[in-house]
Amino acid sequence: MKFDNILEDHLGAFGSYQKRKYFLLCLPGVFCAMQMLSPVFVLNIPNHRCALPGVSNDTYAVQGLDHEILLNATIPWKTEKGVSVRDSCLIYKDDVPAGQNRTTQECSAWVYDNSVFKNTVITELNMVCNDKGLRSLANSILMAGLLCGSLVLGIVSDVIGRKPTLMLSILLHVGTGVGTAFAPNFVAFVILRFFNGASNIGLFVSSFVIVMELVGPSKRTFAGMIIEFFWCLGLFIVGGLAYFIRDWHHLQLAISVPAVLLIGLYWLVPESPRWLLSRGREEEAEAILRKAAEVNGVTLPPKLFDKDTLDDGPQAKITEMFTSPVLLVRTLIIFFNWLVASMVFYGLGLNVGNLGGDIYLNFTIANIVETAAYVMCLFLLDRLGRKFLHCGSMLTGGIACIATIFPVLYGGPELEWVTITLSMIGKFGASAAFAIIYIFAAELFPTVVRNSGMGGSSFSARIGGILSPYVADLGTLVGGDFGNALPLLVFGAVTVAAGILSLWLPETLNRKLPETIEDAKAFGKSGNKSYELDHTVEKSPSKMEYDNPAFNKI
Repeated sequence: MKFDNILEDHLGAFGSYQKRKYFLLCLPGVFCAMQMLSPVFVLNIPNHRCALPGVSNDTYAVQGLDHEILLNATIPWKTEKGVSVRDSCLIYKDDVPAGQNRTTQECSAWVYDNSVFKNTVITELNMVCNDKGLRSLANSILMAGLLCGSLVLGIVSDVIGRKPTLMLSILLHVGTGVGTAFAPNFVAFVILRFFNGASNIGLFVSSFVIVMELVGPSKRTFAGMIIEFFWCLGLFIVGGLAYFIRDWHHLQLAISVPAVLLIGLYWLVPESPRWLLSRGREEEAEAILRKAAEVNGVTLPPKLFDKDTLDDGPQAKITEMFTSPVLLVRTLIIFFNWLVASMVFYGLGLNVGNLGGDIYLNFTIANIVETAAYVMCLFLLDRLGRKFLHCGSMLTGGIACIATIFPVLYGGPELEWVTITLSMIGKFGASAAFAIIYIFAAELFPTVVRNSGMGGSSFSARIGGILSPYVADLGTLVGGDFGNALPLLVFGAVTVAAGILSLWLPETLNRKLPETIEDAKAFGKSGNKSYELDHTVEKSPSKMEYDNPAFNKI
């Protein structure tokens, strides 16, 4: 008897036992979200300027007339967004006689505006001016940790088991999260963040794989969408904590220490019975399934397993997807959409701190928008279809991002709300597209290469994540009014391009999914009757690991 048949026909696709474990194993998503988006606050760049030489009590805020006179004599002015502000990186040379044209030089000490944050990593390590690119590097290294973690811990999970990998990831997550709060320098900070990123994906995927291997195929897409709301809950929590905790050390501890509670999962969740069965540990796997059946109030057959239980049929290599023009184009479009979806999703999330207005309000609005995007997908994905909804989301988000050029270049501070609104529309589109492309891609790859195809897609997403901090910080690196619009322009342009390219992908809703490479070549071709609408077939891929959108975040 096939393992999925045991779940669907005998145990129950999503019974009480699975729901309890599902809830427990969605909780790590809350902590992962907090760590992934905490850079919006801990790596925020406050307003700053050069410190006055020889003045020990200098502050960013003007203390009085004497202080202002000294500032005017020491710090040059510049125009930014149509407003005159003191330069943040230059100071007048002190060897030029009064009355002559004064030259400037770069300074080596700064004072920061602490009206919003008591301190951040930026203010403590002076990651400004010539070192402002270090923030992008730090965020990119976090994303690189995701890439390495997905490669290494994925293999570890298959070798030693889902549960041991989960516990290892929890310990690494807590240790690196707490350690980051005490990082004495930039090198230590990014090393800890790298391993924290690796632990995030190990924690998220290992925990969710355990329960998803207990959920029947008919409920996996639904379960994969619901976990998105746990991710959003984590975002709301980190935003709330950041509002009340303005010291980055304390904030980092606040989002890291509670994860110790996840150690309790060791006693509350089982090992994956599918993995146990793959290792020949049939008695342990059967004990878990019969315990689940008892909780679900059902009776399992006396004999559960045979030699075909885990037989997933013939497999092929992903390189076969590059053997014909139609499959080559389709695969490249899928990979590009994954890269763009990840880059724009994380880039717009990190870019919230660069928008004008209140950072906490902007962050909260962005979280509401993201939650609304997942609600839309939940209700419309099986009604409007993958292709229409994905393309529409990409184009809507991309056009909104591109449109920000007009209020930035031709408006003033009074149109700041327009820029923020357009950015949020972009966030809505990116969030929806990121959720949709996972299901869409999993259904486009034929069964024989679905695992490797989704692995390649996930790799593309990690590359997009590594690039996203650099795009998000283009405004900081370029400067000026155009610099403020540049990140959104780049995000918008690539999103529109990916959305248009997705029109070349065939719709998969309510269609028999391709099983072989030959099926994939014929899939979506007009006049091919074997792939016309079929309401009797399974609507989601049979491969557990990649048939839900939950793994798209990290």
